[in-house]
Amino acid sequence: MRDTRTAQPASQHIARTQAGRLQNAGASTGLVDSGARMSVRGVSKSYTTDRGVVKQVLASVSFDVAPEEFVAIVGPSGAGKTTLLRALAGLMPPTSGEVYFDGSPVTAPPERLALVFQDYSRSLMPWMTVEKNVTLPLRRKKLAKEVQKRLSSEALAAVGLGDIGTHYPWQLSGGMQQRVAIARAIAYQPDALLMDEPFASVDAQTRSDLEDLILALKKQYRMTIVVVTHDIDEAVYMSDRVIVLSGSPTSVRQVVDVALGTHRDQLVTKSLPEFVELRNTVLTAVRRPVGDPTA
Repeated sequence: MRDTRTAQPASQHIARTQAGRLQNAGASTGLVDSGARMSVRGVSKSYTTDRGVVKQVLASVSFDVAPEEFVAIVGPSGAGKTTLLRALAGLMPPTSGEVYFDGSPVTAPPERLALVFQDYSRSLMPWMTVEKNVTLPLRRKKLAKEVQKRLSSEALAAVGLGDIGTHYPWQLSGGMQQRVAIARAIAYQPDALLMDEPFASVDAQTRSDLEDLILALKKQYRMTIVVVTHDIDEAVYMSDRVIVLSGSPTSVRQVVDVALGTHRDQLVTKSLPEFVELRNTVLTAVRRPVGDPTA
């Protein structure tokens, strides 16, 4: 049954666009929201090509992500979504601007953050068992082996793979491999989880199952989640807010609040008029040409 406490007409929420939302967050003044899990302030990123040409990918991107919030980032192909995610993860320093995690500047991967990559097959070590793959990042915490084993077992059980710890990744289907990658992330017990196109390589049914799995894990572990995706339906279905990026050089074009209740169902939620309206709003924003005066 749908949560009716927040089931208001989508039109009341989608009018909150970039200007209003970012001004409330303090982005226009460069101030950091002390209550935010993650803050991005005026982040720009440029590259110099082999021919000496400077190419700007990100142009003064600013937004906040609250604790336990689910935010989806969408935009045209080549808009720099993965570049932005790497900056959030501390894997790529911005050319200018700042990224903050719990109010502290990000200069390296934050201790309480985990990342799930798009290419799960490359992120798993084929010569290690599933259990050892899951416990791999736990070695950084210097936990006792019995603690690592317990966290691995709990994480694998949470993703529905409690009985395959002794298997190897190459023995598993693509969907199961991605579940192992997710289990490895949550075994680390992060406060925030970043996901880069996590379901792009799986079939439609597996994608739906994994979407629901992530929503359940978010509630169970009370994590903040930021996901980059090309799938507009996925972005609206899973998130509390959708951040729409413009084409390159990338800036925040629009922020869309998603008020579809706390309980999401693949059939019921995606059949709601509110869902359809939100999907159309996000898709229209993504397709809007760069330089369009309505952007």
